[in-house]
Amino acid sequence: MSTEARAPYERLGSALRDAPPPAFERLAPQQLAVLADALERQRESRAAGLSEAAEEALKLVPALARGPVRRILFR
Repeated sequence: MSTEARAPYERLGSALRDAPPPAFERLAPQQLAVLADALERQRESRAAGLSEAAEEALKLVPALARGPVRRILFR
């Protein structure tokens, strides 16, 4: 794999948080970039959704306890 094709492969590995399967080395750099973009967007979307759900759940906690509970949960 050439050096210029290595960067998208490594970016995909970073997005996967593991080494991509060896067969992915045969993909074009543009295809690897599209996969990495999709994984990063999905991970951001999930994180935003979890954050929103946690904030909604905190509404069930009495107002005076929300600050300490938030600090405990979201260090």
